[in-house]
Amino acid sequence: MRSDEVKQGLERAPHRSLLFACGVAERMMDRPFIGIASSFTDIVPGHVGMRELERAIEHGVFAGGGQAFVFGLPAICDGIAMGHKGMHYSLALRELIADSIESVAAAHALDGLVLLTNCDKITPGMLMAAVRLNIPAIVVTAGPMAPGYYRKQRLSYGETYMAAARVKRGEMTQTELRGWELGACPGEGSCQGLYTANTMACLTETMGMSLPGSGAALAGTAAKRRIAHDSGERLLALVHDNICPRDIVTAAAVRNAIRVDQALGGSSNTVLPLLAIAREAGLEMSLDWFDALGRATPHIAELLPWGRNHMEDLD
Repeated sequence: MRSDEVKQGLERAPHRSLLFACGVAERMMDRPFIGIASSFTDIVPGHVGMRELERAIEHGVFAGGGQAFVFGLPAICDGIAMGHKGMHYSLALRELIADSIESVAAAHALDGLVLLTNCDKITPGMLMAAVRLNIPAIVVTAGPMAPGYYRKQRLSYGETYMAAARVKRGEMTQTELRGWELGACPGEGSCQGLYTANTMACLTETMGMSLPGSGAALAGTAAKRRIAHDSGERLLALVHDNICPRDIVTAAAVRNAIRVDQALGGSSNTVLPLLAIAREAGLEMSLDWFDALGRATPHIAELLPWGRNHMEDLD
């Protein structure tokens, strides 16, 4: 095991002492060391429910025969960062996340990683780290938000932009606008349509880096908690068989992800992260892939923001 670097041999007595200080039981020292890279935060709706998922993943890792260690990563909500200088930091965060995961995993000789993510630049950063490190890894996306409602009208985050315009035109009152603001986003989860976060979740599943059903399973549901548990357990099988991200994120897998992106009508923002992930994986990928596959792939879904359906309808 990779983790033997920090826990086996006479010279590793100081290392073991520090691990015991973290609460690791003696009997657990023979298990694979699994990092749970969590991007939990209280200021990003897509990430506020991750504490429950962390616990579910830990239980899954334990059930699979591993020792779990949770470590934290920053997250930015592009929706809150939008329209002011905050957006200058969004893409840079992707690189910070990739570098942070690489640093923690390499410094502590982890045997595998569960990557707990959800929103726009966080998921690409985690995938970049996974293929860069090329140690067994699996992704858990926290899930889309359920639809919102105001006076029995189904709403989404995107419709608050239109509501603001309607107030300016005198078609809606400030009181009605506040009702939309309060009702459009009812709780945890990534924005309800096929924006960047949910598109990347679907493509992550398509490439094989998350379990089937992960992309569309709603946040805060028992189904999502089961996926988190099963992902933790599944990772130990990947560790046992030494199946690594570059075995999964192949040229064929990336092409398939582009096809699914085109079929669903996903975010055009996926071009940047897929190119970055492919580069980290050592793949020769170009924009021509998007053009060729886009021309050959029919668009078969009608999802927000251009369609009327929410992610819960895709699930």
